[in-house]
Amino acid sequence: MENRSLLKSLLARPEFGPLILLLVEIFVFTAINPNVLSLQNISNTLAFTVELGLIALAMTLLMTSGEFDLSVGSLFGFAPVLMWTLSNSGVTTLEVAFVAALLVAALIGLANGIMVTKLKIPSFLVTLGMLLVVRGTALFITDGFPQRTWSAEGVWLAEALVGDFYVGSFRIYMSLFWFIGAALLLGYVLTKTKAGNWILAAGGNPLAARARGVNVGWTKNYLFMLSATLSALAGVISSIRTSAANPNSGTGYELEVIAMVVIGGTALAGGRGTIIGTVLGIFILRFMRNGIVMIGVPGLAYNIFIGAIILGMMGLHSWLDRRHQAGV
Repeated sequence: MENRSLLKSLLARPEFGPLILLLVEIFVFTAINPNVLSLQNISNTLAFTVELGLIALAMTLLMTSGEFDLSVGSLFGFAPVLMWTLSNSGVTTLEVAFVAALLVAALIGLANGIMVTKLKIPSFLVTLGMLLVVRGTALFITDGFPQRTWSAEGVWLAEALVGDFYVGSFRIYMSLFWFIGAALLLGYVLTKTKAGNWILAAGGNPLAARARGVNVGWTKNYLFMLSATLSALAGVISSIRTSAANPNSGTGYELEVIAMVVIGGTALAGGRGTIIGTVLGIFILRFMRNGIVMIGVPGLAYNIFIGAIILGMMGLHSWLDRRHQAGV
C-alpha cells in the first residue's frame, strides 16, 4: 500500500514526464549512434545549452506568475551589442559596459512589467512590441551587421563568464557554473521562500493573493526585470564565447525557451512552476537538436520534433492532472 502511494505521488509530479522523456531520448539516440554520449559532444552541447537555460530559468518564474516575455530573444542580441559598442568605442571599460548593459536590460524589463501591471495590457502584446523595439535598436546601432571581432583573452570578466578548463578530455566552461548557481537559487526561491509563495499565488489566483497582502504588481515587475537581466547575461556570455555581437542573435529563442518551460511542467496559465522540470525541458530540447543531427536526421526537421514533444507533453500533463484530481 505504501509503495502504491509513493508511485501515485511520483506520477503526480510534473517532473515525472520530462524525466522519462529525457531518458528515452538518451537511450534511443545512443543506441543509434554511441558518439552522442562522447565527452566532446556533451561538452559542446552544454556550452550552448546553459545560455538558453539561463533565460528559461527566469521564464519559469515569470510564467508561474501568469505572464510571458517574448522580448528575451531580442535582449539576448541587444545586450552584447550595447556592451561592445560602449567598450570598442572607448566610452568606458568592458566591465562598466557589462554592468551598463545589464542595467539597461533590467530597465527594459521594468518597462514591460509596468505596462502589464499598471496599464493592464496583456504581457503577450507588451513584450511582442518590446521585441521589435529592442531588436530594431540593435539593428540600428550596428547598421544590421555583426560588430567587428575582438579579443577578450585575459580579461578577468571574460574568464569569469566563459573561461574554460579540462577535466581529462572533458571541457567545462565557467558559464555552466553560472547556470547551476542560478538553477539552485531560483529553485530555492520558488519552493522554500515567501517570495516563491507570492509568485505561485500571483499566477494561481491574483485576486485572492491581493486579499492576503501579496503585492502582485511588483512581484511581476521584479520577475520581468529578472527575465530581461538573465537574457542579457546569456547574450553577453554567448558573445564572448563566439567573439561576435550579432544584432540578430537570439531570433526565435523566445519560443524555444517557452517550449522548454512548458515541456518541463510549468502551467501555461500560471500557478504552478518547477525549476527541476525546466532543467529537464532544457536538456530534452538541446539533446534533441544535437541528437537528430548526430543520427543523420536533417537539422531542419528539428521544429517537427519540438512540436510533437510539446503536444505529447501537454497531453501527458493533462492526463496526470486529471488522474491526480480524481484521486486515482
